[in-house]
Amino acid sequence: MTDVLDKTAAPPVAPRRAHAFTAHGITVSDEYAWLKDANWQEVLRDPTVLDRDIRHYLEAENAYTESLLGHTAPLQKKLVAEMRGRIKEDDSSVPSPDGPFAYFRRYREGGQHEMFGRMPRGGGEETIVLDGDALAKDHAYFKFGGSRHSPDHRLVAWSADIKGSEYFSIRVREWESGRDLDETVEETDGAMVWATDCRSFFYVKLDDNHRPMQVWRHRLGTPQADDVLVHEEQDAGWFTHIHESTSGRFCVIAGGDHETSEQRLIDLAAPDTPPRLVAAREVGVQYSLADRGDELFILTNADEAIDFKIVTAPLAAPERANWRDLIPHRPGIYVIDHDLYSGHMVRLERANALPSIIIRDLASGEEHAIAFDETAYSLDTMGGYEFDTKNLRFAYSSMTTPSEVYDYDMAARTRILRKRQEIPSGHNAADYVTTRIMARAEDGAEVPISLLHRRDFSRDGRAPLLLYGYGSYGHAIPASFNASRLSLVDRGFVYAIAHIRGGTDKGWGWYLDGKREKKTNSFDDFSACARALIEAKYTSTRRIIGHGGSAGGMLMGAVANRTGELFSGIVAEVPFVDVLNTMLDDTLPLTPPEWPEWGNPIESEKDFRTILSYSPYDNVTSKPYPAILAMAGLTDPRVTYWEPAKWIARLRATMTGGGPVMLRTNMGAGHGGASGRFNRLDEVAIVYAFALWAAGLAGKGEV
Repeated sequence: MTDVLDKTAAPPVAPRRAHAFTAHGITVSDEYAWLKDANWQEVLRDPTVLDRDIRHYLEAENAYTESLLGHTAPLQKKLVAEMRGRIKEDDSSVPSPDGPFAYFRRYREGGQHEMFGRMPRGGGEETIVLDGDALAKDHAYFKFGGSRHSPDHRLVAWSADIKGSEYFSIRVREWESGRDLDETVEETDGAMVWATDCRSFFYVKLDDNHRPMQVWRHRLGTPQADDVLVHEEQDAGWFTHIHESTSGRFCVIAGGDHETSEQRLIDLAAPDTPPRLVAAREVGVQYSLADRGDELFILTNADEAIDFKIVTAPLAAPERANWRDLIPHRPGIYVIDHDLYSGHMVRLERANALPSIIIRDLASGEEHAIAFDETAYSLDTMGGYEFDTKNLRFAYSSMTTPSEVYDYDMAARTRILRKRQEIPSGHNAADYVTTRIMARAEDGAEVPISLLHRRDFSRDGRAPLLLYGYGSYGHAIPASFNASRLSLVDRGFVYAIAHIRGGTDKGWGWYLDGKREKKTNSFDDFSACARALIEAKYTSTRRIIGHGGSAGGMLMGAVANRTGELFSGIVAEVPFVDVLNTMLDDTLPLTPPEWPEWGNPIESEKDFRTILSYSPYDNVTSKPYPAILAMAGLTDPRVTYWEPAKWIARLRATMTGGGPVMLRTNMGAGHGGASGRFNRLDEVAIVYAFALWAAGLAGKGEV
């Protein structure tokens, strides 16, 4: 490939190949469009078919990144050892009871992948039915999808992806013999729901564009070609998923995009019957349901309930006209989720970026809350297999407190600590401080920032700081414990999370204020957080490393273009930086479902201009940039490998100083990076080594 690069210490130079397109009267140049393999669908299934010139270019970028960061290899090795030392290698989940058994997940000492097993409910000999390490030994990549034991406890349906492309194959294994049945269901999303008679299960098949559009029923002992199509979504902008209802009575077919949803029910005792519609789709109306006897409990934003409410409806007539408020809408109190048990309803709420769990006695209507006292923390319900129970399992952690799993008696209001995350190398929470400050955005919005630092930290403006952000799809970043972060914090870093608009950290309205025509609020909020941290003397200009992945990688690209002078480094993992081109290509897996999030630039000139105004790839300018590390996965179906490749190529050709800019593509993985819990640490170590290097700490014997 003579026109691409000279493989020396000099950075690779991607050739500019003339390519332009015109839409809505606007002409856009895309001279690096050739980096998108025309055969990309097949590359997802078989990475070896990647175009040779593109492969050579990606490999040259990897070599260049290695040439710049290779001197940090001892540091990376030490970081991995530290992070691994904080992992209990033979860790196990708290067993979850279901009938005569209690089911669990476990790792063996030195194991990369989970094992799935069970024991008699009252205790006794354990049985391992799925050994992830054994299943992964013949594959460079291996990741479990779903696993679900049959109602009679004889079988377990399980799925795995061996390419990183998120095509999951489903198999069925006998518990007693440990043998897989002679059948495989290919190209699914990995989930499955058993029929009551255990003779069949439901699954979702991915189409040729990697979209989950069809629900099928597979009968044991028959080939996949004989499976029955149960439901097919006709709108390419809608994705379809399935799960078992709270009572276990139904398979729920949940369809939707980022604004609208619709659900159907299949009676698992009569799996041949057609799915029954709950409430017809209405643009902008979202809902999800839980069932109890002949009544549905529905979480919805209907009737302008921006932060959601809970209604009830009779199972026999569940349409909108019969919805009745149970938990009315309360502005500023965002109802995240709800779960149902035979005698209680549980809902997870968030107000001002802090979560709480609310328990409601369904007989009396009396409610009480579970909350904690730290200034920033994470709280989540964990669910379980059993419906007729008074026990709720939930998890708590903070940025200083390792995860704690509790069983909570919803009637007696008592809790039992079932597990505390063990840090084998030792962890004293008192050595660290977690706190929260607010940043004021340009329009006056108050943006929360969660902070972690050592107790002996001096707030003099000299510390390096890693600022993490996401800010899309309504995804809130919890202030939870992450043992790996301590490797930065113990080296003097402050670790900060910017709870910017585009997430639901402060309610659904916080999300709406960071999407489509308001998307730039996300970028402005992140920059405001950086400035607030500088003003509060937690750090100083060019001592900040920005970090984000996927849509958070888009945030990183936009911030680099807009306020890059605040940062010494930017890490963008699997970054969604070629927003305009991706939203114009309706053959890509996620494009049609993403239009409600970003806008449809094919049909709308306004949306085209809005996206063009901030898309990181399209807004690279001739100015200095901070050092940038972009990380990609070759088989990523969510953010395709060519997005960061094109972005880095254009940055390198356009920027007038600063840098360097680097691209590292995992040639054997997808959106989630390397498979295996320890292999993933290698990639975290690269990120942290880059952060230390960008902060000036990795070139001075800091190992």
